[in-house]
Amino acid sequence: MIRIFLILFTLINCSLALAGTIDPKNSDQQHIEYGEKHKCVLRIMGIMGDQLNSFFRGSCVLIDENYAITAAHVVADSISQQIVYEGKTYPAQIVAVHALFDQKIGKHDIAVIKLQRPIKLDFYPSLYTDRDEISKVCSISGFGFYGNFDKGSNHRNFDNKRRAGSNIISDIEKNLLICSTTDSPKTTLEFLITSGDSGGGLFIDNKLAGINSCVFAKDGNANSDYGDTSGHTRISDYHIWIKNTISVIEKLNH
Repeated sequence: MIRIFLILFTLINCSLALAGTIDPKNSDQQHIEYGEKHKCVLRIMGIMGDQLNSFFRGSCVLIDENYAITAAHVVADSISQQIVYEGKTYPAQIVAVHALFDQKIGKHDIAVIKLQRPIKLDFYPSLYTDRDEISKVCSISGFGFYGNFDKGSNHRNFDNKRRAGSNIISDIEKNLLICSTTDSPKTTLEFLITSGDSGGGLFIDNKLAGINSCVFAKDGNANSDYGDTSGHTRISDYHIWIKNTISVIEKLNH
């Protein structure tokens, strides 16, 4: 039996913890440098609406100066949300979680965020709408725990840096693009998401094709080691929902 784990990284009572696991043959610095090419992937943080008022941290993707996409499970139960860019925080004005999001199984794990004020970047990714993702080389980025495929993610190290890597989309399961640590051929900078990468992006040809969502683990330990696979919410299934949601939000603001 393969177990699926949503990979939101929650910080309880401000405890620090930690993006992604990599091929042990590669250096972590390579993935940090590649992460610098994914400037549209930003940190998101805030407060959960539980009795502890727990802090959470995750990732998101800016698709224009006013809107970001993230995983629904990152923000679904939160009472405040803010995106971090160049040391400054940008509060969310509106968070729209997909109406059919299922917390138990992670289905429809996607949300749209409208910012209170814009974030200016040189590049914003367009949405990938083609349905030919299988066997495509992709890049993946986020702000999560890091480690390698031998030992899995390391929950003790945290440096607040964006990391990125590559993989090949091996399958599509329902609304998820699937990447693996074991399938061949391999890419140069093999990478699998870990806790904290939730809401970050999977890109094909510089277009946003997936939102980091979950890890599947045969051994019951979703630490993104050899044998684990990752699931990324398929943007080609949701691009119309995203555009319609933004259109509704804009109408509400006028």
